Amino acid sequence: MMPGIVAMKYFNLFENVAEGFWCLGHPLDGQGRELDDPWQFSAGEPAHFKGQIRLPVDLEGEARDYSHAAFSTPVVNAKLAALFQELAPKDVELIPVEVDSHAGPYFILNALRAIPCIDTEASSDVVYWTEEDGIPEKVGTLSYISEMRIDPLKVGDAKVFRPSEWEVSLIVSEDIKDAMERAGITGAKFEAVTGPPTVDPVRRAETKRRGELWDQAHHARAAVWRGLGTMSDDFYIPPVVGGPWPAKSQHWIALRRPDGHMLIVTDGLSDPYSDILDRPTAGFGLELAIETPEPLGEVWKSWPVHLLERVAYEVAELEKLRVTLSKGTLSMEVDGVGLPETLVTPEGRVAVLIGMETDSLPSRFMLPGGEVRLLTVKVLMPAELQWLLRQGKGAAAELIRRFNEAGEGHLSRSWRQPVVS
Repeated sequence: MMPGIVAMKYFNLFENVAEGFWCLGHPLDGQGRELDDPWQFSAGEPAHFKGQIRLPVDLEGEARDYSHAAFSTPVVNAKLAALFQELAPKDVELIPVEVDSHAGPYFILNALRAIPCIDTEASSDVVYWTEEDGIPEKVGTLSYISEMRIDPLKVGDAKVFRPSEWEVSLIVSEDIKDAMERAGITGAKFEAVTGPPTVDPVRRAETKRRGELWDQAHHARAAVWRGLGTMSDDFYIPPVVGGPWPAKSQHWIALRRPDGHMLIVTDGLSDPYSDILDRPTAGFGLELAIETPEPLGEVWKSWPVHLLERVAYEVAELEKLRVTLSKGTLSMEVDGVGLPETLVTPEGRVAVLIGMETDSLPSRFMLPGGEVRLLTVKVLMPAELQWLLRQGKGAAAELIRRFNEAGEGHLSRSWRQPVVS
């Protein structure tokens, strides 16, 4: 930096997640359909969807000035929208949205610039995709970074932007941070991305150790997944930061099986617990898998991915489900919004059977932290759910027998003839 030049300070803007506040869901269009590209609001460019957008409230609670909907979509109320419009009119677009059961107005805050500015030398725990990860197209790009630092001299006059190397981060200038704090904005928190690192040496060592344990588990699982099929960047499913998974991040892997089927697996329910650093652990000791012979098009938008996401969230959130799964198969229902109508019950739910055994997938594998069970997820037709509920004890075993007899096994389809009448 040249003498006499004072660099602007910048901050990563997060949602301050806390109990008692609302949780906003997947962006929907005016007809209630999930947007094809919900990540367009975190690309650092103008959004291409120009229609009406609606946000469901997945969890009721107190509204806040700043929130994240699904896919880390920033949502602001009129008060905060006016602040951004005043201080950074060239850097953002404010997209009107309707929030279910809340008068508003509310807006998606979309940053219009993506700037290459990360200082990897000054940042901590910079991890890149490698050939071992099985996705050649991503090799050499960032897969993880902590204590991120940017070079402010590369930012120019931008006050709101996303680093092009790590677009999940939304960066704001110090004057915007100060204005938000003066205005008493709720729901936001800030982390410095300029200046010397603020993390003390103990915490830095903990972060490093946490990363080492995560890497061990990640690479061991990757070896298992590579044995089940081929991965491709075309099959990439964006991760979600946060949530009830052991390492506080949610990941999925899609694989093309040798017979052409598509296999979707969770990749992190067996991650080491983020708060246990003295030894490797295997999280919940399980991963989930759904396999379909159907063509899926864009995999990350497909119904099996959406279904597996919802099932995995329930399993991670509710210990009683995991306890039941440790004893055998389990049937459960999840929200059917956006899933094929052929699978949705009159109550708007979709049912699955978890834990059906199959010879074509390993039932267990080992990680440094211990044994992990790979549990299949099979979607049920509504008639099969009703039959299961009527029959009671022992019905799941009989249903599995009929699936195997019909040649369906653990495979999931959006439509087929029920095996019960």
